[in-house]
Amino acid sequence: MEIEVEDAKSQFSRLIDRVAAGEQIVITRNGEPTARLVPLEAQSKTRRLGSAKGEFTVPDDFNDPLPKEIEDLFYGE
Repeated sequence: MEIEVEDAKSQFSRLIDRVAAGEQIVITRNGEPTARLVPLEAQSKTRRLGSAKGEFTVPDDFNDPLPKEIEDLFYGE
């Protein structure tokens, strides 16, 4: 489906419902495609905050200064 931006403004809630149902909608301005509304992919359970707890240990030297040659890459000499 294509819809002009001015029409999309007044129908935004309905457009979101259609996108949530799986439809893709192209927003046009003066007949030219400008944006696309697409449904988000379902979030994987592995993307939950804290889901990797215990799978990684922060090394003891994590906050130690970087070697000078690496710092110079960021800050210059």
